[in-house]
Amino acid sequence: MAPVASPLDEAADPQEQLPHNESIEERCFSAALICLEGHYTDSPPMGPLTSAKVTTMISRTLEKTHTSKEVREKLSRNVAIWIWMTRIVAAAVPSLTARSVGPLSSLNDPDKGVTPTESTNLIIKNWATLKEDLSILSKLLHIARNLLVTPEPEVPQDLCAAVHFDQMVYQVIILCVNVTSKGYDGEILDNGSRTKLNEITDGYKKVLVTSLQHAHNWTAKNDRNKMSFWLDVLFDEESGLDDPSAYPVMLEFRPGVAKLEVQHWLERNSRMCDKAVALLRDYHRNRSDKPPGPLAPISPLAWNWLPKTVGESRADDLADDFKVTPTWDENEVDKFKQDAAYGRVSREIDTWWLSARDPNYDDWVVPMPSVEFAKGRTESCKANLMRRYNHSYRGEDHDDHDDRQSGGAQVEGSVGDEAEVGQHHDHEEEEYDDPIIEEEEDDDDSYGEGPMTGLLTEVPNILDPKQIEALHLIVKSCILDSAGVGLTKAGENLQKTRCRMFLAADCGKSLLREMLVFIAVWEQPETSLIFQITTQIIEAIHHSALLPYTWDSLRIPKDIISPAQTVLLRLINHMFQARKTKVPASESKEQLRDVKLVYFLFASFRSRVVPECVALMHLQAQIRQDLCDPADFPVDNWDMERAKDGLAQFLDFLMTVVEMEHIRKYLVDWEVSYELVSLLKALEAGVEKKPLVTLPDRSANRPNPASPSGSNIDHQHWDISHVAYPGEPPVPPPPPPMQEPAHLFPWPQIKIQILTILAGLLQPPPGRSGPGNPDVQQQIVEHNGVLAMLNCCVYDDHNPYARERVQICLKWLMDGSEAANNFVRDMVAVSGPPQSQP
Repeated sequence: MAPVASPLDEAADPQEQLPHNESIEERCFSAALICLEGHYTDSPPMGPLTSAKVTTMISRTLEKTHTSKEVREKLSRNVAIWIWMTRIVAAAVPSLTARSVGPLSSLNDPDKGVTPTESTNLIIKNWATLKEDLSILSKLLHIARNLLVTPEPEVPQDLCAAVHFDQMVYQVIILCVNVTSKGYDGEILDNGSRTKLNEITDGYKKVLVTSLQHAHNWTAKNDRNKMSFWLDVLFDEESGLDDPSAYPVMLEFRPGVAKLEVQHWLERNSRMCDKAVALLRDYHRNRSDKPPGPLAPISPLAWNWLPKTVGESRADDLADDFKVTPTWDENEVDKFKQDAAYGRVSREIDTWWLSARDPNYDDWVVPMPSVEFAKGRTESCKANLMRRYNHSYRGEDHDDHDDRQSGGAQVEGSVGDEAEVGQHHDHEEEEYDDPIIEEEEDDDDSYGEGPMTGLLTEVPNILDPKQIEALHLIVKSCILDSAGVGLTKAGENLQKTRCRMFLAADCGKSLLREMLVFIAVWEQPETSLIFQITTQIIEAIHHSALLPYTWDSLRIPKDIISPAQTVLLRLINHMFQARKTKVPASESKEQLRDVKLVYFLFASFRSRVVPECVALMHLQAQIRQDLCDPADFPVDNWDMERAKDGLAQFLDFLMTVVEMEHIRKYLVDWEVSYELVSLLKALEAGVEKKPLVTLPDRSANRPNPASPSGSNIDHQHWDISHVAYPGEPPVPPPPPPMQEPAHLFPWPQIKIQILTILAGLLQPPPGRSGPGNPDVQQQIVEHNGVLAMLNCCVYDDHNPYARERVQICLKWLMDGSEAANNFVRDMVAVSGPPQSQP
């Protein structure tokens, strides 16, 4: 017989006993959060037993948010839990700051912070409590991150924004960056102290990674949150304090104006989803008089849950689904009304983009530099090489980071807009500005050694490729078209707008530069996730026609091609390699956009890269001919390696696009063969060929006949200073042989790339085996390239397999070209037939 249920048993269901039908997980987690807030505010701090129980509750909650969708759903819609977590993080940040880097005010003001040595001592002193608290904070942020992964993520995303938890996470990121980016002097520490310091640094890195992951989940598919995060990370605190009327009208970009306009857009788009509003209103009416207390009535979101008599709203009416035609009223004195009538995010951003985008965006207005100009530029580079490098090393701090002035967004080395494409003018060389002469100032900030702009700019210098993935995912989700939700009522693509904001703001440009250099520093292969995501980011920038602007912004005057530009070119090359299998429709928008990018990059190749590389090779040739002193060579091996890497990446890019038939015809029209032949001739003169086997110089071992008999032992250079006496440490081995001097730099593999491109240009039309392209044949003959190609037939171990490639080039060069055949016949007639060896 079944036992009779007692009244106590009937009321034993815990779900029925909890207020507002809270689950047991919500109650336990809330209890742990209450203890944690008291701990961080010292009211009172937890003892060891309480700390162990709270840690266990937090760990169990974290595990359940990983495995149970129902638990995530319940916790994510609990307004009180979001408030508790906000209060805990708000209390934890000053507590951790005081124990790691000094007073809280030092977070946003480095002048108020302590020295790295003092910070090191603080961390070691508070090692035990820091380690424990960082572990708990990391778990809390993991839970918060998981709560944003629900079937309706907009609900917890809105709750998170309503209680300003996102702002607390931003403060955590600031703290982590401040701690982990300090230059600690580990040499003065003993092993135990160094271990403690490393443990805390790793703990802060874990918190930083989780904070970035939370930010990624919070912004995912949420345009308002994306814009809010973009506003925080791209605009400095001082940007919004400026009076818009204080800016000159013609200034290229006014960050204070843009920041204010974005803030107005956020206010106009402050309406939350209905379910989040219902939860917030219920909490405000029924729970705000109990812990953790009322919701902070902070605009522009508070109107969603406050009574209409209290909360004033200036949000757009979502019921109005009609399209908005942006109108700009210069006479409107109310800035909010002016921006509301415009409808888009920021007129300042839109205006900046019109001047910063590819100058050939609408039409071909910037012509390609002519071959005649390239010849003049090369001679100028040769003449000014010594002065240019001496000038750039003078060590002064000049701001010459961006070549573009307001209203003058032209391709580097280009002439005025009135010229037509392909036309050559007699006065062309006077209209070009020579960057070698006039603007070779050093820019320390470009190397990342000086102060860098923006909070997130330091992150690539802190995290490794596995840890940093969330940062790249955030940038991608904010600017990539496929991650957007379509057009707004004003017809605006918010993804493209954020992409333009990214490059308009100095913080965004600095971050992009560090993300590019990160790929080079960590030697990321093309198959890595970081490389793939960054390629998508570059694709998004390309869709906004801002890659020419990006290229110029990454330039370092001291370098022919900066490391960041080299990586950017590698990413662009990878982007074009994917297009080889799917050629866009002829004259389509996508095809034209690609052609214009190749156009810009080749203009840079012709006007800057090749002339400067040829100038270096020319100086190498003069030294080789004893016409110059090797000591006068102005650069070291490090600079030569950077120049070679940049040149090789440019040639790699040309190898890719020359295989694309619709682009190859443009390369032929632009006479790319001139640059290739010029490089071949300069390499032939400046670099001695390396034989397959280098015979040892035995003359060094022969005895000097002028020396007296028995003096050969003196040539062994015995030195008593190199003898180790008993009880002394052994003599260290001799240093490794010194690197070859920079003037002997061999530019390895460059000839192979050049010959591969020439073969691609010379190849017959598809489906035919010959003859070669007659236009390219004629260009090579006119630029005296036949002899340069014949010289490549001699083996050179700096360029193995070059002979095989030049044979293909010569086959297609001689097939059908009477001029090329005549040149060879004349050369044989002058030099005579080769003599047979006895």
